Parts: sequence; structure tokens; C-alpha cells
Amino acid sequence: MLADISYKNIWKIAFPIIISGIAQNVVNVTDTMFLGKLSNVALGAGGNAGIFYYILVITGMGFTTGSQIIIGRRNGEKNYNQIGKVVDHSLYFLLPLSLILFFFIWFLSPLLLKEVTLSSNILEASVEYLNVRSFGIFFAYVNFVFIAFYVGTTKTKILMPVTIIMMLTNVFLDYSLIFGNFGFPQMGIKGAALASVISEIAALIFFIVFTLTQIDTKKYNLFNFKVFDTAIFKRILSVGSPVMLQGFLAISSWFIFFMIIEKIGEQELATSHIIRSIYMVLMIPLFGFSSANNTLVSNLIGQGNSKLVLPLIKKVVLMSLISTTLVLVFNLIFPTEMIGLYTDDNKLIEAALPTLNVISGTMFFFAIAQVLFSGVSGTGNTKTALLIEFINISIYLVAAYYIVFSLEASLPIVWCSEFIYFGLLGTMSYAYLKWGNWGKTTI
Repeated sequence: MLADISYKNIWKIAFPIIISGIAQNVVNVTDTMFLGKLSNVALGAGGNAGIFYYILVITGMGFTTGSQIIIGRRNGEKNYNQIGKVVDHSLYFLLPLSLILFFFIWFLSPLLLKEVTLSSNILEASVEYLNVRSFGIFFAYVNFVFIAFYVGTTKTKILMPVTIIMMLTNVFLDYSLIFGNFGFPQMGIKGAALASVISEIAALIFFIVFTLTQIDTKKYNLFNFKVFDTAIFKRILSVGSPVMLQGFLAISSWFIFFMIIEKIGEQELATSHIIRSIYMVLMIPLFGFSSANNTLVSNLIGQGNSKLVLPLIKKVVLMSLISTTLVLVFNLIFPTEMIGLYTDDNKLIEAALPTLNVISGTMFFFAIAQVLFSGVSGTGNTKTALLIEFINISIYLVAAYYIVFSLEASLPIVWCSEFIYFGLLGTMSYAYLKWGNWGKTTI
């Protein structure tokens, strides 16, 4: 890829990732919608258990983000034959890790959830969900490796069909397995978990077939699986381990945040998971732009064009803000209808409206902060990104705890802690990109 930081080229890289994000979030939204129709307990339990599951899954995603950064750098250097080695060594690490985490979910998660969950109903339903959902971790990790390869080499178009397949599979099976439609067994919350697992398997099958038939595997030296190379593994781990820990901290903070809210009550928890689902939909374009920004920054540095990084980031921030403004129109015009997709409970809808207004405001902070932060990671200095994340999460959780237990504030005020998080994240990321010595980072 040449040093092209035009709006057109940014959009060309970001658009398939955004479409991918839409499909993936339709999966999350569908789960939340169907479980919301089932019961408030199922909605709260599925949401909490889903976040707990992603705390573990995010470790593998963090490792492959490190792989993606290195692949982007090698792609910029046109050192293509090293890319396959990065892919292979990612699998060497992630497959054993997935087995360890699978057993962790089965045997230790019930004990951990028991310590932090007040409602016995939510605890029981959460364990049911996780016992089924845990099987998906094997397939999710291999999918992450494929995504790292395609995003790192800027071949993001494949993300569109693969995630549409994943989406359609999950939506159909959610409707069929949760409620027992089309002759399928009625499985309730376990049906949502099984639908997600099968959709991940469908995505993996597509990735494998497409890669073997459409990609020049010899050019990238893919899937040779030669002798384990300690030097390559250490390089990936050096870049990826801070991202792994960073992702773990980020999702853990959400889990702790919702555990804090669960102490307020089951209705507040159900309300918050509806808001979380809407929040994630609104974030889709921003995650697309930030992911594109990450790989473009890495490619530019690999080409020796570090001077173009800040102009690139400014353009991505502008595009991110414009997309945020467009998606927030739905919040402003159809707030009741949006919440009504998740529940028929009028009290729950009324309770969620003020919090929906809060997240509409935080989205502008997020639009800037997330792109700036992805730029920090894209430089390859993931240890600095980890430090920034750790400081922000610590302040965020302390603020949320204080607002709930000391101020005993209402739910919308609790969600205002998002302003603190994104405000600090954006400020610290900008300071590093503006004055930090990131241009000399080697990976």
C-alpha cells in the first residue's frame, strides 16, 4: 500500500470494517432483543455473562491486535514472506490458550460469579449461558487470527461477507433456539449461547475456504507451520501482551461497572444492558475508523512515512465525528422506538430514556478519543497504550463506585462517568502523539 492518506483511501479501508462491525453488533443486538423479550433476568444474566466471556476472549483478541500491528508493519515494508510466520505463531499461542480458558470458564467462573452477583436468579442463568458459550472460544480465537491478517494487509473486503454469514446464522438460530421456533428445542438463554457458537463456526469455515482459494498463500508464506521460532514469538508477545492486558482491563472495567449497577437492582441492570446494546451500535462506525487508523498508522511507519501519521489521524477524527453525528440522529428522533426494540415494559423504556440522552453526549468524546488511542497502538508502542488505559480505567471505576455508593445517584448520573473516561483517554493519547518519541519505535 502506498502512502495514500486521502479520505477516499481511509474510507476504502474503514468501510468493510464498519460493515463487519454492523454485522457483529447485529449479533449482540439480536441476543439482547430476544433475551429482553424472554425476561429481565435473562437480559441481565445474558449481558453480564457475555461481558465475562469477552473478558477472557479479549486476551486473544489483544494478542492478534499485536499480530495485526506487526503484519501492517511488514506489509508496509513489503516484507511479505514474514507475514505467514506471524500468523502461524499466533495460532501456536492462541490454540493452547483457548483450551486453558475453556476449562477456566467451566470450573472457576461459577465460583467467581457467585462472589460478585447479588441475585441468585441472575447467577443461575449466567452459569447456564457460559457453560454453552465457552465452546465458542476455540473458533473465536482462530477467527481473530484471520481478521488480523486481512486487516494488517489492508484486504478488508473479506470482512463484509464473513460477518454477514455470521449475522444471519446467529439471528436465525437465536429466533429458533431461544423460543423453540421452526421445530427447534426451546432452550431459552442457552439457545442464545449456542446460536453464537454456531455462528462463529460458520465464520471460520468461510475464512478457511476463502483464504485457501482466493489468497496467494505462497506470497505470504501462510500455513507452513514450521519449527517454532522463539524470536518471532517474543516479538509478537512484546507488542501483543500489553494489548492483551489493555483489552482485559477495558472489558473487565465494563464487567465491574455492571456489577456495581447490579447492586442497585435487577431493573437498573436490565436498563443498563439495553443502553449498552444501543451504545455498541452507535460505536460501530467509530470502531471501524479506529481499526483502519491503527493499521494505516502501522503501514505508514513501515514505509518510513511517520510525518504523515498526525495528518492521517486528523482526517480520521473528522470522519469519525461526522459519522457520529449521523448515527445520533436516530437517538434524537426515535428514542422510545429504539429502546422498545428490546423490551415491551413501559417502565423500563421510561427508565432508559434519560440514560440514552447521556450516552448520546459521550459519543462525541468517544469519537475523538478512540481514534487518537488507536493511533497510539498503531505506532507499536503498546506499553504506552497500556499505561494510558490503566490510568483511565482506574479513575473511571473509582468515579463510578463513588457516584453509586457515596452519592447514591440515579442511573443516568452513574453513566456520566463515561465523560470522565473518554475525556482523559483523548487528552492523554493526543499528548503522546503530539510530543512522544513514537516515531523511533521498532517492532
